[in-house]
Amino acid sequence: MTSNAESGPLSGNGNVGASGPTPSLWLHLLKLSSIASAFGLLLCAVLALLLDGMDGALSSTSGGLLVMLFFGISLLVGHFVGRTNPSGAIGMFVATYFVKVVGFAVVLFVVGAPQWLDGRWFVAGAVTAVVLWQAAEVYGFSKARLQIYNDPQTKENPDA
Repeated sequence: MTSNAESGPLSGNGNVGASGPTPSLWLHLLKLSSIASAFGLLLCAVLALLLDGMDGALSSTSGGLLVMLFFGISLLVGHFVGRTNPSGAIGMFVATYFVKVVGFAVVLFVVGAPQWLDGRWFVAGAVTAVVLWQAAEVYGFSKARLQIYNDPQTKENPDA
């Protein structure tokens, strides 16, 4: 039998290290997602500046920063609540989501849109931030090491 697979490193008898769960998952996702969104917002703002001037750049940046704030609050809640009460984190996510939606809606209706706000660039910045934030979160979750099972307990007395 033949194989076209390339040969890799030779197997050995060395110890294989165990990797534990990812420390501070939520803060890692916050950092990763913030960097990705900020990079996309920078590109969007430069494009808006070239095409529509400073108002376009401010609008796209405002839309993206609002999205980053919205998602960032959730990850911070996950970090602080998840450490003390992991099973209650999902409930806090739901409660936080409701408060954020209502809070942002109230602020938008009370404050209103400033004169300089360009709706197209505001939406472009928001969509850019959402897409890159979510892509970075999916990537971060795919690389996370989550401990599903408890570590095995060693028994001092096997008859116990």
